[in-house]
Amino acid sequence: MGIIAWILLGLLAGAIAKAVTPGRDPGGCLITMIIGIVGGLLGGWLGKVIFGVESINGFFHLSTWIAAVAGSVVLLLLYRLVAGRRGR
Repeated sequence: MGIIAWILLGLLAGAIAKAVTPGRDPGGCLITMIIGIVGGLLGGWLGKVIFGVESINGFFHLSTWIAAVAGSVVLLLLYRLVAGRRGR
C-alpha cells in the first residue's frame, strides 16, 4: 500500500508543481505526471532522510508533502531546461 500512496502523492505533487511553475511544458500532461511521480518518490525519500519521517507513517506529514512538491518543482524545471535546449 505504501508505493501506491507515494505514486498518488507524486501525482498530486506534480499537479501542484505544474500550478506553481508558470510557463509551457515541452512534454505535456503525461510527462508532467511522470515527473510528478518521480519527484514525489524523491521528495518522500528526502523527507525520510532529512526530516527523519518514516516512509509509510509519514504520508500525512506536512514536511513530506513539502519535500515531494519541492522535488517535483526541481525536476520539472530541470526537464524544461534540458528539453528547451534540445528544441533549439
